[in-house]
Amino acid sequence: MGTPPLDGFRVVDLSTGIAGAYCTKLFADGGAEVVKVEPPEGDPLRRWSASGADTGGDGALFAYLACSKRSVVADPSDASDIAFVDDLLASADAVVWSRGSVVADHPDFAPAAIHRRHPGLIVTAITPFGLDGPWTDRPATEFTLQAWSGGIVGLGRGAPDRAPVYVGGQIGEYLAGAYASAATLTGRRRGVGELIDLSMLETQILGLTYYPVTYHRMLGRPWRDARKLTVPGIARAKDGLVDIGCGTAQQWFDLCAMTGHDDWIDEDSPLSITEQANEKAGELYAWVADQTVDEIRDLASAFRIPNAPVANGRNITALDHYVARGSFLTNPRDRFTQPGPPYRLDPAVLRAPQPAPRLGEHTALYRRNEQTGQKSPHFGAQTSVSAQPGELGLPFEGLRVLDLTTFWAGPSCTHILALLGAEVIHVESTRRPDGTRLIAGIPASEPQWWERSPIFSGLNTNKLGLTLDLHTSRGRELLNRLIATSDVVAENFTPRVLDHLGLDFAAVQSLRPDAIMLRMPGFGLDGPWRDNPAFAYVIEAAAGISWLTGYPDRNPYEPYSVGDPNAGIHALNGLLLALEHRRRTGEGVLVEAAMVDAALNVAAEQVIEYSAYGALLQRAGNLGPTAAPQNLYLSSDIDEFGRADSWVAIAVATDTQWTTLCDAIGATDWAADPALATHDGRRAAHARIDERLGQWCAQRRADDIVECLWPAGVPVAKVMQPHRQTELPQLAHRGFFEDVEHPVNPATPHSSLPFRLSNGPRRFHRRPAPLLGEHTEELLAELGLSADEIAGLAADKVIGHTV
Repeated sequence: MGTPPLDGFRVVDLSTGIAGAYCTKLFADGGAEVVKVEPPEGDPLRRWSASGADTGGDGALFAYLACSKRSVVADPSDASDIAFVDDLLASADAVVWSRGSVVADHPDFAPAAIHRRHPGLIVTAITPFGLDGPWTDRPATEFTLQAWSGGIVGLGRGAPDRAPVYVGGQIGEYLAGAYASAATLTGRRRGVGELIDLSMLETQILGLTYYPVTYHRMLGRPWRDARKLTVPGIARAKDGLVDIGCGTAQQWFDLCAMTGHDDWIDEDSPLSITEQANEKAGELYAWVADQTVDEIRDLASAFRIPNAPVANGRNITALDHYVARGSFLTNPRDRFTQPGPPYRLDPAVLRAPQPAPRLGEHTALYRRNEQTGQKSPHFGAQTSVSAQPGELGLPFEGLRVLDLTTFWAGPSCTHILALLGAEVIHVESTRRPDGTRLIAGIPASEPQWWERSPIFSGLNTNKLGLTLDLHTSRGRELLNRLIATSDVVAENFTPRVLDHLGLDFAAVQSLRPDAIMLRMPGFGLDGPWRDNPAFAYVIEAAAGISWLTGYPDRNPYEPYSVGDPNAGIHALNGLLLALEHRRRTGEGVLVEAAMVDAALNVAAEQVIEYSAYGALLQRAGNLGPTAAPQNLYLSSDIDEFGRADSWVAIAVATDTQWTTLCDAIGATDWAADPALATHDGRRAAHARIDERLGQWCAQRRADDIVECLWPAGVPVAKVMQPHRQTELPQLAHRGFFEDVEHPVNPATPHSSLPFRLSNGPRRFHRRPAPLLGEHTEELLAELGLSADEIAGLAADKVIGHTV
């Protein structure tokens, strides 16, 4: 293995919980020296088990997230320990901070205070709502943040006869960690100190909803206004659960043919494919029930219909694809099973995981080294950073990215690069435009209907638009010439597509030896599932995310949202490591960022709990392991669609919050009951608590419930319709939405990035998403083509501007 790309990069970890731990795990995988500062009692994550297992010391999840890190102990009541931590910060390149420990909560170690004392340091703060604004000090949990984000009802998940349901498994924590890692590495590219202010609410908006504000404002309707089961979705076969989905009209037609119902195919139907599938739900479920999982999957793969087994902590390690790819590793200290990294680099420069540290294992080492001003052994020299930034450009200025991606996962990755200054050339063809142009439901009779997709607009601002028909030799030749001018080539097709084009990493390197090729196939470049089409829902099922989402007495629900944006932000992390490797060595890098590998990492707790403790985690509706009570409760409001379907989320995460809840609702008997004074006691009495709390909420408006509980210190949220995200005052304060002008569509709010950089930019969207092929002529002219040559390409339909 070569030198890891982050060798010599020292990160001080002042965080608690999963988000900061996962962020710094990604740094450690990349070779960084991560020094975790813990209070004398240790990070609470050391004692955590989602199943409630006796961890016997360090919990398995901690041992996974802390691989390759170092641990020092500091007591902030001791002045010498304050000086010790400050010396660590003075020698570091970055610090990751979140509330929750006596060290991080000490005034000297608030993010702004650290940034003032150490202006050359990158300070990344992870908080529920951001470091300032009207909600900055309000309590929140994963569950209440999902409610505020609109993610609980965002894509119509669930069934109309039950409450909506959250995405299980603390997904938002991992999303925040992945964004924090990417933001920190982005700040590092500028070579100056930076205060990075990351909002977990905003990461959930980007990870659990699908540009709902832009969609609603542009088209005048929500993406979905009711909960509906995805059909077939996750269904029960003869011998287990299988996930089958239709993301396009062609896939619906193929499903009809696969099930022997060619008569259902109606290309002129006024109904959407979702509506057509729901009409045939009974017959589809009966067909599935009469087949085995393997029979269904073999057929679906042959028809190129997205499909996957429904994985969980018990069955996932035996699935043939993961066995073939070596997707799981043995924890180097405690010998349980954990996922491998969320991306693979060639050359292989990621660090193999090393054992997690025991509490305070390295305190003496670092005290000795900091007293002498030395770095710890086995790590490189500190990266120098300037304390005075002066005039700064955007982090990715000068980086050219040839963007061959489509739909959501790939464009979400390249979009962040475009928002932060890269020149991103989005390649489409008139025969095969980006798939998100086609899902707005605009009739083809409307002028320029392909330019009116809010999803395409939300994912592609700041990019340049180029059309090339890659099925023609001339189109491929021009693509090759563009590759020679590009730093990065990104794509997210199934491997067979680029196999057909002859465009693998070797081909890219022959055109530009130092190019980075980012490949984002659904299931990876090898293994038996490599050529299976992958949409978010099958990735979620195959990784175990779906297993924890829904009610215990029903089939799991597909989150239908996490798989794509989660893949995008992890791919960006892999790409940033590759860029650092190229900066150090001049070598090109292949980044394989399979969607499913990223999903396995954010669902890691399931396989860890099962292999470490024999505990199979189960879905439990809106109950969860981190709070009790935790549930959705119906308020007295009538929603905007005229339904009694307005909910609030309440999650009591601490015993103090329980006392506060009792006081707020006048439940003096609860407050006096010792059986309810602990998490375990409340968990055992959850049904009784739900009944009474539900009665209390049913008599009140949602806003009144929030106003009663939240200022008192109880985590609570309205379950927002996602297209109403702009109504949240915290988002308005942070300027999360920016209006974007467009030559075809009205000016529309667009979500931005979930972090603020102290060195800017102050605004992220600088130009609208490109019209189809908008910049083709100028880009080809840059390659030296004459006007006559360009006109000939248009006449031959190698390029164009209309579908």
